[in-house]
Amino acid sequence: MRPLKEKVSITLDSDLLDKIKYEAEKDDRSLSQYINMVLKRHINRISHKENNLGKKEL
Repeated sequence: MRPLKEKVSITLDSDLLDKIKYEAEKDDRSLSQYINMVLKRHINRISHKENNLGKKEL
């Protein structure tokens, strides 16, 4: 089963949006797919870092 999706509205700087659109097109993805992928990667990196920090403190 595919994950549920929700619509959100955000405001981005024009230059940032242009770069994201360019990268999405280069990767042959929709803008929404690309932003979703980038955010997932970022969250996974943060979670991984936090998990590793917690282990080092033990």
